[in-house]
Amino acid sequence: MDTVRVLLILVLGIVSLRADTTLEQAQKLYNTTQYTQAVALLKPDQSKEAAVLLLAGKSYLMLGDYKRSVDLLRKASTIQPGSSDIWHWLGKAHGRRAEHSSFLTAPKYAVDCRSAFEKAVELDPKNIEAMQDLMEYYLEAPGFLGGGTDKAATMAKRIGALDPVEKHFVEARLAEKRKDVASAEQHLRAAVELAPKEIGRIVDLARFLARHGKRSDSEAAFEKAARISPTSPLLVFHRAETYIDEKRNPSQARDLLKLYLTLNLTPDDPPRAEAEKLLAKLPKG
Repeated sequence: MDTVRVLLILVLGIVSLRADTTLEQAQKLYNTTQYTQAVALLKPDQSKEAAVLLLAGKSYLMLGDYKRSVDLLRKASTIQPGSSDIWHWLGKAHGRRAEHSSFLTAPKYAVDCRSAFEKAVELDPKNIEAMQDLMEYYLEAPGFLGGGTDKAATMAKRIGALDPVEKHFVEARLAEKRKDVASAEQHLRAAVELAPKEIGRIVDLARFLARHGKRSDSEAAFEKAARISPTSPLLVFHRAETYIDEKRNPSQARDLLKLYLTLNLTPDDPPRAEAEKLLAKLPKG
């Protein structure tokens, strides 16, 4: 092997290592909700790497720049069309864009959202998160946009075959949509029994009970979650949100939201901006 070839291999290896290091650092920033810093590090306009475009697209989605997110994720999907993860996030971005668009443009983005979710599930029939989002779309979208409870029920069966705990949650969603409150509650309680330490399952139950006027039972569920993890961001945020929605316990809601703003959050937690909006709804005190 001649000297030129050796030098070329070394240079390519160094470039690849730097790219991997940059992506890893950006991922760490993303994981700690430092989305602006992640985008600055990634420089997506200069990249043709699907992984870079995916992470940048996710970051812009979290920042609320839905058009930019769609553009980057669509570009990533053309580079790596077989990635279920990319199509799933593209669906999320289209969905958020639809939610924040006019009545003239929202239907198009909604259809794009559904198509991307369906593509994600087609590419990976075990991508439960994509299946959950597709099921939610079917539940909430009107028929002329491709929604429907029958489609949601079919997706719920597929999810249930993969995850026994999630099976009860999706069945609860279906039951609540059909106004079968008793059945929905049974499924949510079954999910808690199967995963008694999962804060999210208990919070799901507490929020459901509050929505249906069972305040004491809801409080009992919130207290159960607090005994397991009193500073769980999911618990702190949604307990405060529940109090505000029900126009009760304003002082406790305020304290919870102030606590939330001090916690270390992840992309799976509600954004700090949402907590600040809720705080603004409370009377000064």
